[in-house]
Amino acid sequence: MTYALAAPLQAAVFQALGADPVLAGIVGTAIYDALPPGTPPALYVTLGSESVRDRSDQTGAGAEHELTVSVITDSAGFASAKAAAAAISDALVDADLALSRGRLVALGFHRAKAARVGTGDQRRIDLTFRARVDDSA
Repeated sequence: MTYALAAPLQAAVFQALGADPVLAGIVGTAIYDALPPGTPPALYVTLGSESVRDRSDQTGAGAEHELTVSVITDSAGFASAKAAAAAISDALVDADLALSRGRLVALGFHRAKAARVGTGDQRRIDLTFRARVDDSA
């Protein structure tokens, strides 16, 4: 197994989301690995949790990453969050992301969950993607 491709994968996902014109039209530059201090924007995207499983074989080291990208809004409904979530999905599914180490074999949508948060003033959509990476030389 290798966890060595976690940071390169995260960087490539972040770059792909930041470069997507449709997503930029919805959230602007409000795409974060970690929220900056202060009041968050009314609609923003964060990179979230990740779990990794070994997918090494006789040809080399590899892993399957389940990574979460979240859309959070304080809007009264889910419409803007769902538009952003759709743009994220369009930007990532089957994307040909260049990693600084290793290579991305496949990237696909796995699941999503939309929910009201806390007292119901916020809406959150967690999108989970599965990425298969290979670290063979």
